[in-house]
Amino acid sequence: MMKTIVLILLSFVASAQLSTYDLTCEHLTNPVGIDVKEPRLSWKLKSDKRNTSQTAYLIEVSESTDFNKKSIVWTSKKVNSSASILQMYAGPLKSRTRYFWRVKVWDNQDQESAWSATSIFETGFLSNTEWVAKWIEIPNDTMRISPTILLRKDFPIKKKIKEAKAYVTAHGLYELYLNGQKIGDQVLTPGWTSYNKRLQYQVYNVTNHLNQGKNAVGAMLADGWYRGNLGWQNKYAVYGNQRGLLCQIHVKYTDNSEEIITSDADWKASQAGPIRMADIYNGETYDATKTISDWTKPAFNDSKWHAVHVANYKNDVLVASMGAPIKRIQEIKPIRIFRTPKGTLVADFGQNMVGWVKLKVKGPAGTVIKMQHAEVLDKYGEFYTANLRTAKATATYIIGESNMEETYEPRFTFFGFRYFSIEGLPAGTELTPDNLTAVVVHSDFEETGEFTCSNPKINQLQSNIRWGQKGNFVDVPTDCPQRDERLGWTGDAQAFVRTASFNADVAAFFTKWLADVKADQRPGGEVPFVVPDALNPQGSLTVPTSAGWGDVAVIAPWTIYEVYGDKKLLAEQYGSMKAWVEYIRSKSGNNLIWKNGSVFGDWLFYVPASGSTREADGHTNQNYIATAFFAYSTKLTAQAAQVLGKTEDAKMYNELFEQIKIKFNNEYVTLSGRTASDSQTSYILALMFDLLPENQRPKAVGYLVEDIKGRKNHLSTGFLGTPYITKVLSDNGQTDVAYDLLFQETYPSWLYPVKMGATTIWERWDGQKPDSTFQTTGMNSFNHYAYGAIGDWMYRVVAGIEIGEAGYKHILIQPHPTTKLDFAKASFESSYGQIVSHWSREGGKMKLQVEVPANTTATIMLPEAKVNQISADGQIMTESDIYKNIKAENKSVHVEVGSGSYVFEW
Repeated sequence: MMKTIVLILLSFVASAQLSTYDLTCEHLTNPVGIDVKEPRLSWKLKSDKRNTSQTAYLIEVSESTDFNKKSIVWTSKKVNSSASILQMYAGPLKSRTRYFWRVKVWDNQDQESAWSATSIFETGFLSNTEWVAKWIEIPNDTMRISPTILLRKDFPIKKKIKEAKAYVTAHGLYELYLNGQKIGDQVLTPGWTSYNKRLQYQVYNVTNHLNQGKNAVGAMLADGWYRGNLGWQNKYAVYGNQRGLLCQIHVKYTDNSEEIITSDADWKASQAGPIRMADIYNGETYDATKTISDWTKPAFNDSKWHAVHVANYKNDVLVASMGAPIKRIQEIKPIRIFRTPKGTLVADFGQNMVGWVKLKVKGPAGTVIKMQHAEVLDKYGEFYTANLRTAKATATYIIGESNMEETYEPRFTFFGFRYFSIEGLPAGTELTPDNLTAVVVHSDFEETGEFTCSNPKINQLQSNIRWGQKGNFVDVPTDCPQRDERLGWTGDAQAFVRTASFNADVAAFFTKWLADVKADQRPGGEVPFVVPDALNPQGSLTVPTSAGWGDVAVIAPWTIYEVYGDKKLLAEQYGSMKAWVEYIRSKSGNNLIWKNGSVFGDWLFYVPASGSTREADGHTNQNYIATAFFAYSTKLTAQAAQVLGKTEDAKMYNELFEQIKIKFNNEYVTLSGRTASDSQTSYILALMFDLLPENQRPKAVGYLVEDIKGRKNHLSTGFLGTPYITKVLSDNGQTDVAYDLLFQETYPSWLYPVKMGATTIWERWDGQKPDSTFQTTGMNSFNHYAYGAIGDWMYRVVAGIEIGEAGYKHILIQPHPTTKLDFAKASFESSYGQIVSHWSREGGKMKLQVEVPANTTATIMLPEAKVNQISADGQIMTESDIYKNIKAENKSVHVEVGSGSYVFEW
């Protein structure tokens, strides 16, 4: 008996060493309301043993938590495979059904894990024919500045409720209420998509919000992106001029009968509520004297409200929300409250951010309080909003009841700001930090990466990059979050996508947005400047496009595939990738030189001040740029075709790439290796995109370095050259020059804005000039992430975390230390688990600490090391089951390892 107990305990201890965690479905944790017909499941392994890899897995999916024989709807059975990400569920799937799933794994050390914790995924409507609700609107809802619409309906619940779900979307922005309570924690729903092709709906569990007896459902509707102002061209109602609601509540009773409450002609409407105006750019006006109490409760008398209009729209554009929902993420208190020299009362929150300010105030009823938002103060310390152009960025609050503390928080707008001005406070009111709270709003994604080093300015740069990403990832990757723009510029997104994927898990975010890229791509293959395309008439068959912008259709899907191993996304976007390349081919003709294909060139490249005696500007020939990106997108499309098993396409596009390369060199490269324009960007693109013959590459690198040195270690690149400049240098043996650029503190450089007090990335290298004056008000955002693409190099080269195999199944740890730093450390939560690379100098020795997650392998490069001088595990590293294929190469030592934590010293 004792022997049996001991064996059981030993078995338990052994299995406890191997476990699974972080279960996801379609890159989401416990998603509710998915409409994917074959959802994919992922998990991570944890083991306290080195060199652990999965050899088999078993998935069970059930309709109940007890996983009994009757409830299990599918089992993968035991699959002999190391695959642990995006494994397809192949069982039956019903609409509006919650599925529970779990996994167990076996490893290469004869360990069997226990079952994982149970995770869920829940389906929405697998067919749009299941929508029985009607679109409801109010008649003549066409005024450009309109109060929000209030909608409501009473309904009875006669039986005991088992569960209830609400399925909701809108033309405009909505908030849903049941019996006086707001439903869900999302904001700015249903988000922003190419509405006429893809309109997201949200799913809410409302079981605890309904009562047996009388109930009421209510909703508020505002303009949002659907009907409000969009772009700087005074566009309005881009997608439609009528706000509307579609709501369907499914109630399941304990006797298993069901009832559906829908939006229909029985609803009532009013525009008499307190939100008198709400607009993405201009802000919100809230008149608390017009508060309607309890209008979402069943006892409310709506006899004076108006009948709604039932509208007829096709529901074939409705899709489940599969991206990262927009939420209130963080709250920040002001670091100081002060008056400017001209007397403006201002609060400084210490960080340029996106969201709004929650205000607590009391005073006489009818008092009008005006609140404005700004990113910066001018050189005199005054509140500065000229760079917002026509965007008013103003919240106005009118106190409702005298001498009662009231709290106001905007609902249907957002602002980009660090500074907040307020006027109209009641006499004698002292503004304190207790009155103000900044609410940070953005898409809710997991932060997956962290980079730190011994230089505080570089750490601030990394912080600026992260905050720029947060503020500009509000359902779509926008260029800026504050002025009359806030559009999904494709060029910015392609420049930054790789950096974005280090900082946060953006797989779901980009999967959602790339579906809109594909939807807004025109029949001829053109990709518009912005997605969703708010600049061109809806339904237009052709649109202007530009090299480096339209290429997002190729670069972003390939990047997401590389980072997350998502082959299905690559397959779904492949038609879009191919259409873009074929569009360029049709424009370039037999000559394969894409003339007039670059509208924006190397956007915002360095231009010296008028009359300056400084070096020439960084201009690059625009046809050169267009043809270079043509070649690059062709090459990546060939690689995608190879991954997808499209061998004929892969052969065709590889051949096309080689043909473009020949034409490119004939047209733009001299025999001495000089490129057209002779600019930094011209050399960067030629080297990065592999467009030069091998014997010309060293010459091009030399010319690039010569130009940088001639500018005293300053760059001259814009949006297209900047993301690649340091990588090109380090890939070609010039890492020290790349570091010189990174550490440069004078304009133009990455650290110049940091020295000027920036807390986000600027649109222009000199958004604020050394004399503290500003660049042109026509285009000067202080929260624009494109130049933040340097973050990618900091993770991949400074710290040395690189992809060896898609999804980081194999990892390359290849840090490039510099004497300018005492240490650099990066961590990244990959699809398999956390990767860490941390190098430091201690007592004349180099030290490298590495973490490799279970079910992966890594090749580690130890720079400037000798094989017989490397300590691992406290002793000289030698070939073993742990340390494999040790070899010296290019003044470094390379070693292959499995999962685990390692410390090397030399």
